[in-house]
Amino acid sequence: SVPPGVLPLCRWPSAWGRAALQPPGPLQPPGLPLAPCRAFSNNKILVELDESSGVATMKFKSPPVNSFSLDFLTEFCISLEKLENDRACRGVIFTSAIPKIFSSGLDITEMCGKSTEHYAEFWRAVQEMWLRLYGSNMVTVAAVNGSSPAGGCLVALSCDYRIMVENPKFSIGLNEAQLGIVAPFWFKDTFVNAVGHRVAERSLQLGSLYPAPEAHRFGLVDELVPEEKLQEKAAAVMAQWLALPDHARQLTKSMMRKAVLDRLIAHREEDIQNFISFISKESIQKSLRMYMEMLKKKKS
Repeated sequence: SVPPGVLPLCRWPSAWGRAALQPPGPLQPPGLPLAPCRAFSNNKILVELDESSGVATMKFKSPPVNSFSLDFLTEFCISLEKLENDRACRGVIFTSAIPKIFSSGLDITEMCGKSTEHYAEFWRAVQEMWLRLYGSNMVTVAAVNGSSPAGGCLVALSCDYRIMVENPKFSIGLNEAQLGIVAPFWFKDTFVNAVGHRVAERSLQLGSLYPAPEAHRFGLVDELVPEEKLQEKAAAVMAQWLALPDHARQLTKSMMRKAVLDRLIAHREEDIQNFISFISKESIQKSLRMYMEMLKKKKS
């Protein structure tokens, strides 16, 4: 029997993903155990759910740097929603399938030389990603196995727990100011809730990126581990969080995060309009074009 507040982990899954299991048919006698793991793969994110533990892994696989394009954000939200609605899933570990990079954050090409309609659609998708992740009922663990600037840092900050590879070459932070962009209030709120007001204020004004050891010192990440131990540590942390009854943890999480979520929900359209008017400024477009040129030169 399942203890109160804990969701049962064994059931026939809803039929999603290529590998969704079918209920017993003529070729499959009833009473066979469920396969312990099933996966559904999209273009940019690989999702695997281990039904025996109730833990899913979402692996970003959008080369070269897992940047958040409109397609990536849409896929992220759909994948998370599927897991949220699947009672076999109680926790999600986020990590990268690309060496040395967790995610470079928002895709600058989505913000450069496009129509106001496109900017609105893109920014709504960014909002949706954060609202779903920060407000998720599931336990969320970021296994940060590479650098994680800007929006990549936001995803890590939005999780319940952050573990990073202890490599000083990997950095993390909200560095928007370096591009002449202002991090929105809900990026700021998420950052303040993780590291405190003073560290957030200084870091946001300077657009600081912190090497892993420094990020750990500030509480930007909770723990550092050798790369080969990252997945093992993420699974152990997840098991610790899942040992509690879900309902108590979920209500506590909601109590801690509701005010921040509600603030964006109440000002969502205003936030989109602010983004459009800011990103459409010629001075901002110019600095984004210069940044893209610099990236092209680096590649060549």
